[in-house]
Amino acid sequence: MAFKRSSASYRSCFFIIRYVDYIKQYQFFTFIPAYISHSMLTISSLYIYPIKSLGGISVNNALVTDRGLKYDRRWMLVDEQNRFLTQREHPQMALFKVQIESEGLLVTQQGNGSVRIPFEQNDQIKQEIAIWDDTCTGVFVSPELDSWFSEAMGIKCRLVHMPEETHREVDQRYAQPGMITSFSDAYPFLLIGQHSLDDLNTKLAEPLPMDRFRPNIVFTGGRPFEEDLMNHVKIAGIDFYGAKLCARCVLTTINQQTAVKAKEPLKTLASYRLKNKKILFGQNLIHKGTGIITIGDTLEVLSTHREERFIVSQK
Repeated sequence: MAFKRSSASYRSCFFIIRYVDYIKQYQFFTFIPAYISHSMLTISSLYIYPIKSLGGISVNNALVTDRGLKYDRRWMLVDEQNRFLTQREHPQMALFKVQIESEGLLVTQQGNGSVRIPFEQNDQIKQEIAIWDDTCTGVFVSPELDSWFSEAMGIKCRLVHMPEETHREVDQRYAQPGMITSFSDAYPFLLIGQHSLDDLNTKLAEPLPMDRFRPNIVFTGGRPFEEDLMNHVKIAGIDFYGAKLCARCVLTTINQQTAVKAKEPLKTLASYRLKNKKILFGQNLIHKGTGIITIGDTLEVLSTHREERFIVSQK
């Protein structure tokens, strides 16, 4: 009997070990890495950028639409070849300040006054426009606004708007079919933890504000770079999914108040946030659902990434 009990115990242990290995193999459980905290995470700031690469707007709440936050990057400046313009090549775009009014946008640039851009427009002159490798349909807003922006920018350009019927899909390598975005670089949302910026600022000679990174959602709580591993996050009943860590470019080196370029923060970030020759800071999100998110809302992390592309070794 003693031998039989020993054999049974052995068989039980063997099957338990095999069962656990099976569960791990097929990812039935969500394994949260040790450096994911369990503290409360809450939205501390929300930003929208109505005209791509122009000044952003801090808001207390925002409506999540099918393609991102309401008004976020629904307008854009294009050159004579109908290709998008950004601060990367034209840092003076940082000096345009945008406000939302009841019937449209108010855009101001020191030395050139201001103009209003109505939400509703009668003319619908459509044109295929280019954003990186994408092409999608935009609508020219007005010749008068084109003239104002061309003079203020110092180059000939035109203002386009994305109509509701334009559906620009996000990169299908990291999203499901039908998920769309506006005139953003690639995804409808950018998420950054305040502690990630705080950590960076401890390494800089002069601290930088969050506007250098142009996020949509900023949260407090947790640990630096906790956003890297967030896979499925629920905010105010809306499901958000981590799609891709955000590769940072020269735009982050542009002072958003003066349009002056410098070496930081890319120089410092490259020393500890470099992966596959890309400097990573923040995570791009896609989503399912609509509704309103508000400062103070809680981020409920339902699952975390396990893919190697989301793991950044801290040097």
